[in-house]
Amino acid sequence: MNQLHNLQSLKAFNTFNIECTAEQFLSFDQLETLQNICADTALKSRISLILGGGSNILFTKPKIAGLTLHNCLKGIEKVAEDEESIYIKAFAGEVWHDFVEHCIHQNWAGIENLALIPGCIGASPMQNIGAYGVEIKDVFFELEALHIATNEIHRFKLNDCQFGYRESVFKRRYKGEYIILSVTYRLLKNAAIKTSYGAIQQELDSMQVGAVGIREVADAVIRIRRSKLPNPKELGNAGSFFKNPSIPIQQAEDLLKTYPSMPQYPSTEANAKKVAAGWLIEQCGLKGHREAHCGVHHLQALVLVNYGEARGEEVFQLSQLIIDSVFNKFGILLEREVNIL
Repeated sequence: MNQLHNLQSLKAFNTFNIECTAEQFLSFDQLETLQNICADTALKSRISLILGGGSNILFTKPKIAGLTLHNCLKGIEKVAEDEESIYIKAFAGEVWHDFVEHCIHQNWAGIENLALIPGCIGASPMQNIGAYGVEIKDVFFELEALHIATNEIHRFKLNDCQFGYRESVFKRRYKGEYIILSVTYRLLKNAAIKTSYGAIQQELDSMQVGAVGIREVADAVIRIRRSKLPNPKELGNAGSFFKNPSIPIQQAEDLLKTYPSMPQYPSTEANAKKVAAGWLIEQCGLKGHREAHCGVHHLQALVLVNYGEARGEEVFQLSQLIIDSVFNKFGILLEREVNIL
């Protein structure tokens, strides 16, 4: 920790379990270490990749040139509270699900629907992670990030982050310019339980739950996710590989005439409907499809998996086959959610 290594394998640092080598690699758990790197002009200029949990990344090349930094900053602390809310600061290297469990144990509400999402705290605002009717933007207060060029710590409030569907300013405008250090969330003392999205209520019913609190909601979400999503420790994957696309309302209505069972949802985009990418992939006959060492998961078509020795390029080619198939059948262009390197 905090020592520079040459030619470091990154296989253990990405949930796809893809082999890739970092030319230089350093895991840091102290802010001072990071600031020393950014104070060294020659070393700073070599920074090419910031890794957290590696849960939303696909390596398609055998080697990452330059310096790869692994963010291992840890810590969780209460920074403020008022009558309704409690403000919790978590450092970027904390495991997201562990943080969710910590908050549930303290009876701090707001992120129970986001249980069992892989990855670390630092990625949560970058991706605006979301599930079962909740997104990070709903509980976000502020974050601290180190500006690599100036070695200064900047604060970002909600509007500064420009959150969108699995999007933020850190994925586009400021990509590669900042290293997220910590995130402060505004959680609730009195829970506003959300069970209407997806199969949460159905799962709670099957669990024969009486009084529903945040523990019960999280347990239901965990059961649902485990029932249809592969464990990255057992089968390499990066969760949902594609975004659910938004399409013009007229196109959505025309498709319903041909495919009456096609799931459609409200979209945040104007004059648009959101459609289920997993359903589109299934209709192309690709659910469970396998190409050599990788494939489409047999229970969830949104998830691409590594069956053991897949190269990132193979997974990427499979994703392109899916994109082409869906476009040829429906005229809808899928967008990858996973970061491709």
